[in-house]
Amino acid sequence: METAALIVVLVIALALFFDFTNGFHDTANAMATPIATGALKPKVAVMLAASLNLVGAFLSTEVSKTISHGIIREDQITPLAFLPIIFAGLIGAITWNMLTWLLGLPSSSSHALFGGLIGATLVGASLQAIDFGMVLSKVVLPALIAPFTAGVIAFLVTRLAYALTRRYDDKPDGRDGFRWGQIFTSSLVALAHGTNDAQKTMGVITLALITAGWQNAAHADPQLWVILACAFTIALGTYMGGWRIIRTLGKGLTDVKPAQGFAAETSTAATILASSALGFALSTTQVASGSVIGSGLGRRGSTVRWRTVGRITIGWVLTLPASAAVGAGAALVVVWFGQWGILVDAIIAVVIIVALFLRSRRSHVDSSNAMSEVADSGLAVKVTRNPPPTLRQRAARRAAERADAQRKGGSR
Repeated sequence: METAALIVVLVIALALFFDFTNGFHDTANAMATPIATGALKPKVAVMLAASLNLVGAFLSTEVSKTISHGIIREDQITPLAFLPIIFAGLIGAITWNMLTWLLGLPSSSSHALFGGLIGATLVGASLQAIDFGMVLSKVVLPALIAPFTAGVIAFLVTRLAYALTRRYDDKPDGRDGFRWGQIFTSSLVALAHGTNDAQKTMGVITLALITAGWQNAAHADPQLWVILACAFTIALGTYMGGWRIIRTLGKGLTDVKPAQGFAAETSTAATILASSALGFALSTTQVASGSVIGSGLGRRGSTVRWRTVGRITIGWVLTLPASAAVGAGAALVVVWFGQWGILVDAIIAVVIIVALFLRSRRSHVDSSNAMSEVADSGLAVKVTRNPPPTLRQRAARRAAERADAQRKGGSR
């Protein structure tokens, strides 16, 4: 019993650390485009996102039920065997989160978690312990449909936004009004992120409590202290800011202008809120990336950097199998060493996390140097002292130059 209690404590601690990595990994989903366009200052943006993540975590628990009472058939696994499986799955998810953060790839924390749990379950239990019907309907299909849907919505909203504001075409992207719209829509995305991603850690902790017999299996709702812990942890992680991924989403996919940012954030928020209401544990990162790509395609003259899109897509494809492989390896250690394997896994996890963090210090990215590379498009919402001339002004200048030249020619 004491061993089981210790494992539960370790699972809760590791789950909260995953929640923290989820926060800083996914800050870019809400705040990359408003930072890129200059609508929000970097530190203000992450503070706003953290606050709204905190609020959003209290608004819905549907996604947590998908994890705590969905993809894993816990009734087919003994409690003593299931707790190490959860622990191993979290190691797989955290490892992938840290690696993709180091590479600046906006991959899915959600799919890393699912992959880690599935891989650990396959090794630590059996194939029958996974509800593949639930995985397909609640995880895989939303992963395929949501980014495409968000991209189409962002494309259409971008086209509509530029069509309605066509009178500003002779100005240097003077659609400054979308700056305020971006602040609202990015705030909505941050709120939606809290309603979806914070729930996943709640689901994992609730699953551990049910497995240990500390919570009634008939009630999959997370307890109040679980909601509080997960809400504050993901908010703290969001406040830390994943600047590497903010740089990729803000500038790496396309040069984001205010109207594009507004369209992308609107699409992202709508898609995530709808999925949270339906209990779909989709990837907010994939939705945000799809929205940014769609907005880039929607603005005439904009260029989408397909090489970066390709790198991100490869990351998406590898997320489930890679995190599953790490989770399976961690579970295999437990199979080999028994209860001592959990301690070995914990030590290995700490070594991996510290090594990846130290590696990141060689090319440190924070709010100051990330923005120097991201915010070129921020000029779109700043009033310059000497703005470029309009088409009418340039035509008038050329006419004056020709008239002056004619006068000089006649005086000769």
